[in-house]
Amino acid sequence: MALKQTTGFFVVVTGPSGSGKTSVVRGVRARQPELRYSVSATSRPPRPGETDGKDYFFLGLEEFERRRDQGWFLEWARVYEHYYGTPKTWLQEQLAASNNVITELDVQGASAVKADLEESVTIFVVAPSRKALEERLRKRKTDDEGTIARRLGEATRELEAMNQFDYVVENSTLEEAVESVLTIIRAERCRVKRNLLEWGNA
Repeated sequence: MALKQTTGFFVVVTGPSGSGKTSVVRGVRARQPELRYSVSATSRPPRPGETDGKDYFFLGLEEFERRRDQGWFLEWARVYEHYYGTPKTWLQEQLAASNNVITELDVQGASAVKADLEESVTIFVVAPSRKALEERLRKRKTDDEGTIARRLGEATRELEAMNQFDYVVENSTLEEAVESVLTIIRAERCRVKRNLLEWGNA
């Protein structure tokens, strides 16, 4: 191959709760299995069906705060009553090895990554309407009415931050949203700054 990727990049898919960012990332990973997945840590308890080390690293509150104070996280944030954070060392090793990594983060965490990590590609996912967002939150059946109302209010504020990210993808249908993210990843792989031309004699 004439072109050799010399550094990896970190694809961060973000957006308001209920925008479908987790489903989008799952769809992308199914289509691009060579992408590494960065598992976030959280102090919240697992939801039904979630597995420690696969969906999140589930840490107790004290353990999360201890690791935070030790500088274990690239970024961390308190979202509602729980902490979330991105483990740093593993990610740095992957990027140095020219591997591309993907994850989904809340808007606050994605903002921190965007500010601190040059090799980040941030994608903001939006639902097609407030009504669609509310329907998706209710369909999850993980939150009570008060939490849903709070998430909808937070979504309005988070949408104001959209302009600070690199790309925006409307999640009207999951298939179209996944293809849009895949297109972005293909384009980012072609950036000159990430490639070295190696011509042989053939």
